[in-house]
Amino acid sequence: MKKSVKVPAVREDTPEEKAVGLLKQNGFTVTAAESCTGGLLSGRLVDVPGVSEVFKAGFVTYSDKAKRKYLKVKKKTLKKYGAVSRETAREMAKGAAAEVKADAALSVTGIAGPDGGTEEKPVGLVYIGCYLKKRILVEEHKFSGDRAEVRKQSVDRALNMLIEMMSDLDKNVEK
Repeated sequence: MKKSVKVPAVREDTPEEKAVGLLKQNGFTVTAAESCTGGLLSGRLVDVPGVSEVFKAGFVTYSDKAKRKYLKVKKKTLKKYGAVSRETAREMAKGAAAEVKADAALSVTGIAGPDGGTEEKPVGLVYIGCYLKKRILVEEHKFSGDRAEVRKQSVDRALNMLIEMMSDLDKNVEK
């Protein structure tokens, strides 16, 4: 005789747990397009049991060439604005969603440090894009701390942006 195993209810203590819960509840799929977070966002999502129902793919596109090839970021955008820009984050999110036909996409591009910053684009500058059902929001952040802290703050904010957009699907965002 088989024993029944009790499966614990899905917790929603962390942003990734809450995001995955809302994705499931709404019947949405998601993808991630990462640069400075180097897979941390995708890793946090796949830490959630049952995420395979909603997570389509994760792209780590650290180079401009990878951003162009896999996410269809325009060469012109990269040349004019740079990889760390609102425009690039926007194209990364839209491109990732289109590439895997996902309802939602998160993009992160920035300078995690300790090197690579300039006066115009300092260490800690991060652009986060959140695409949901043909709507997109891009935020600029200036995070502080070491490389690991900047990456963690970036992922936390990306997940919370997705939660906020799903919680208020009528929110007025950039088109």
